[in-house]
Amino acid sequence: MADEAWLTFPADHPAFPGHFPGDPIVPGALLLDEALAAVCAARGLSYESLCVASAKFLHPVRPGQEVRLRWRDSGPGLLDLGLFLVDRPVAMAAISLPDAPP
Repeated sequence: MADEAWLTFPADHPAFPGHFPGDPIVPGALLLDEALAAVCAARGLSYESLCVASAKFLHPVRPGQEVRLRWRDSGPGLLDLGLFLVDRPVAMAAISLPDAPP
């Protein structure tokens, strides 16, 4: 089963002036942080319980672009995350839930 949420980063977000002046993109750490926060909120998980096993950033996200976040269970205590602009992948991550029951 896959779950979904939408993320948007407004042009006045404080990360943009330094990343990068004149050509702003959403920092990968911010993309991942917001994705994890959305998953935690949807699943009732503790942010501190998540562990990022791997993350790959594939395409830049610009201010104001709407990013579709999809996640699914990929095994006991494991989640796969995908972030997309329309259908173009922009980031993928594997997340483990260390304190998940066996």
